Amino acid sequence: MIENYSLNDIVQMKKDHPCRKSHYWKIVRTGADIKIKCEGCGAIVMMERPDFERKCKKLISKAEENND
Repeated sequence: MIENYSLNDIVQMKKDHPCRKSHYWKIVRTGADIKIKCEGCGAIVMMERPDFERKCKKLISKAEENND
């Protein structure tokens, strides 16, 4: 389970997406629900925050922050 995640971070889930093109997901929405997008096929999955935290394996890369 990861705790410090934000918009546009790349994460790896415990189970891979059936498309088998990528093991990684991009966080595209945060809040009470988390929306993630498969980096391989572009499929979008929405799940409740507790489900996401339980199913997420690790944080692959943090999104770059712009302080402009």
